[in-house]
Amino acid sequence: MESNALRTKALTNLGIPALNEMQEKALEVIENQRDTLLLSPTGSGKTLAFLLPVLLRMRTDVAGVQCLILSPTRELAIQIEKVWQQMATGFKVNTCYGGHSMPTEIKNLSQPPALLIGTPGRILDHITRQTFDLTSITSLVLDEFDKSLALGFQEQMGDIIKHLPALEKRILASATNKLVIPKFMGITAPYILNFTGAQAKSTDGLLLKRITATLEEKDQRLLELLCYIGDNATLIFCNTRESSEQTNAFLNSKGIASAFFHGGMEQIEREKALIRFRNGSTVFLVASDLAARGLDIPDVKYVIHYELPSKKDDFIHRNGRTARMFAEGTAFLLLSEGAELPPYLTEKLEFFDIPANNPRPPAPHFATLYISGGKKDKLSKIDIVGFLCQKGQLDKAEIGKIELMDFMSFVAVAAEKADAVVKLVQMEKMKGKKYKIGVAK
Repeated sequence: MESNALRTKALTNLGIPALNEMQEKALEVIENQRDTLLLSPTGSGKTLAFLLPVLLRMRTDVAGVQCLILSPTRELAIQIEKVWQQMATGFKVNTCYGGHSMPTEIKNLSQPPALLIGTPGRILDHITRQTFDLTSITSLVLDEFDKSLALGFQEQMGDIIKHLPALEKRILASATNKLVIPKFMGITAPYILNFTGAQAKSTDGLLLKRITATLEEKDQRLLELLCYIGDNATLIFCNTRESSEQTNAFLNSKGIASAFFHGGMEQIEREKALIRFRNGSTVFLVASDLAARGLDIPDVKYVIHYELPSKKDDFIHRNGRTARMFAEGTAFLLLSEGAELPPYLTEKLEFFDIPANNPRPPAPHFATLYISGGKKDKLSKIDIVGFLCQKGQLDKAEIGKIELMDFMSFVAVAAEKADAVVKLVQMEKMKGKKYKIGVAK
């Protein structure tokens, strides 16, 4: 299929009418340059900006891995894979990361994908085990490159690059322009695409509002603010894992359906928290800065800084979760009166008085069901919808977002029906096989 047809098909499958200015320029530059440094804000569409030129380089007559994408986090790796799958390219993709089954990954790589995505540590582990051939890899993408450096992946990335003898194209992507390219990359003069300037920010519609709260009042002010916000999807940022869990525990004690998310959680628990937030089973997510970039969290209307980060970049990335792609959004800052502001807060903040007597946010409309089967069990979204309608007595309108993983699936269903559905289907078979089904917590 020729390039224009591939491009059109991918955009149609993604439901995108046209590329934005940054994506158009990235497509042109990446196609024609050996080394590209792509700098663009969170929410501006960087993933598609590098995946589309990667797709246009793919060859159907090459049996091995053609492109390797390194990601600093598992969540970002999974998100890149989802975008590729939505593009319906016809080229196989696999994702490798810590916490994922190594035997499953090795089995997947026995029939190598054209696109391989992974975290540096896990990819290096596979290279050491010699589970896939490296000689067909001609393209390398390092996404959120600055975060990989900050997390200490320099040595691992350097070792990986040493094992790629056929590289023809290298793409570095980041949401910040404050980075230094290490020597191990072998890049001395990349073509720099910098869309981080004011004219290209993805948060032009962002409003910053300050709420005064003493340390003792902070939790109560947060509770009042969430009552004002209602059932709009909201990210609440804390600086530490402990603070995230404590803040979430306080909200739960007050009857607020929230969840927490940070790097100290088991991978499956992190994925469940994100899935429930994406599908509306959880409206409020209390998170560390791990949730500030690279995750698939659409339609977040509000960001709350329960604690302010010390670095400007972290503040920008947090705010980038709302007002995305030039939509409108609001970031609330909970600050003590007269508190010394960090140097990056130079603009005057509007004071916001929370209106009184707001009702508690309503319970989420959805609950999430866990199913112990997924893509590797040959289950599809159509199978799951049919099963839940026929055996669980649900209407299609009572079924929300479905997310299939290799060996498990998660389905949003009407909250008031969730327990009844579980009872109805517990002894039933789907496609001739019985699966464990329950409400995901």
